[in-house]
Amino acid sequence: MQKPGIGLIGLGTMGAALALNIAEKGFPIAVWNRTGSVTDEFIAGAGALAGRIVPTQTLEGLVAAMAAPRSIILMVPAGKPVDDMLAALAPFLQPDDLVIDAGNANFHDTNRRAAAGLPFRFMGIGVSGGEEGARHGPAIMAGGTAEDWTRVAPVLTAIAAQAEDGTPCADHMGEAGAGHFVKAVHNGIEYADMQMIAEVYGVMRDGLGMSAAEIAPVFARWNEGVLRSYLVEISAAVAGAADPVKGGPLLDMIVDAAGQKGTGRWTAIEAQNLGTPIPVIEAAVMARNVSSRRGERAAGEALYGPGPERVQVALDDLEQALIAGKILCYAQGFAMMTAAAGEFGWALDMPRVARVWRAGCIIRSAMLNDMADALSQDPGRNLMLAPFFADHLRRSLPALRRVVAAGALHGLGLPTLSAGLAWFDLMRTARGTANMIQGQRDFFGLHGFQRLDGLDQPHGPWAKG
Repeated sequence: MQKPGIGLIGLGTMGAALALNIAEKGFPIAVWNRTGSVTDEFIAGAGALAGRIVPTQTLEGLVAAMAAPRSIILMVPAGKPVDDMLAALAPFLQPDDLVIDAGNANFHDTNRRAAAGLPFRFMGIGVSGGEEGARHGPAIMAGGTAEDWTRVAPVLTAIAAQAEDGTPCADHMGEAGAGHFVKAVHNGIEYADMQMIAEVYGVMRDGLGMSAAEIAPVFARWNEGVLRSYLVEISAAVAGAADPVKGGPLLDMIVDAAGQKGTGRWTAIEAQNLGTPIPVIEAAVMARNVSSRRGERAAGEALYGPGPERVQVALDDLEQALIAGKILCYAQGFAMMTAAAGEFGWALDMPRVARVWRAGCIIRSAMLNDMADALSQDPGRNLMLAPFFADHLRRSLPALRRVVAAGALHGLGLPTLSAGLAWFDLMRTARGTANMIQGQRDFFGLHGFQRLDGLDQPHGPWAKG
């Protein structure tokens, strides 16, 4: 076997899957893991693909086993471990060698590393799709120079998922941290998409009194229409699954507390830094945080009584509310990326982003084809203003209003659906209410913090010191 031009460091779940994917696509690859026994176990389990994989036991051995110029993929935890690995590689690499951080890095770290004057080339890529995607076809969002992307594109496009039209779901997003930024926004949208589905599930369970077995075919039916997507598909599967131990619905055995790895939170924080409203994603992050406070929630129910009440809501309204919520969420996400492109000087191509998300990633859905088309017509236009999606919203918003109103009246918490509707109403209102806010600010500037019962008599608890 010829010396491989590509290597991989970190044979955890994702790294091992990605290495096997690369080997399966015909590319020889050298691998190294800090714990040598992990490398031995990986090779032992690689089967027929082991012949395309070169195991190594040291970093120096990894570099020596590769043909120059080398491209080395890092699959190590984000943060300090990446910096430590870059420092450890420096003595062995040449200026034309390329190191690719493919972990869930914060894009600010990627920007910093790209500007740090490393003694080798560097790029950061976002990889979405979990272990299954890494093994059989992820969505890949690359950040770095166009030259470096051209160099590794043959491998990355070969291992990526393919959309229905045969296009690889891997592309260059822009300079430095652009790829990791797009991946973070993807994860923020993922949080919101999952939360909106959970809210609709809650209405069916608590508002309509439906069992998990009754809910499963509803999601399955929705997955045949506008909402066709990976998340709706697996929601049907989860709702229909039986607990292998007790035999009842699996959903009833899952603890009501959602975990998170932090990328959705990064998205919400960065949106505030950019001054870009993404209330649906922010509401989803909030809902996950609240879900972990199980003790306080139990105390709240004991004090105020059970919240959800039975309600009459049509299943068609729930489907249309989910369609509207999804459009509004994605509109916010793409608007945030447009703002980031201007802030950081990235040439983010929004139709290209939408196309990369069509397969392989968690938020893959049929709707992304239409989003790519709408963004191609006018990349800078908010998706809620695009004619195709404006028609969808005109049809689905009345249902969203009915669902949100029913939730408010009957104690069904619908934070993301409510946030989407509030954002829409602010965005479609030419005459808003911010003049009152500005008037208050102007008054503070003129008079200080004082009571209004004597404009020229500063006194009371709000008087200036």
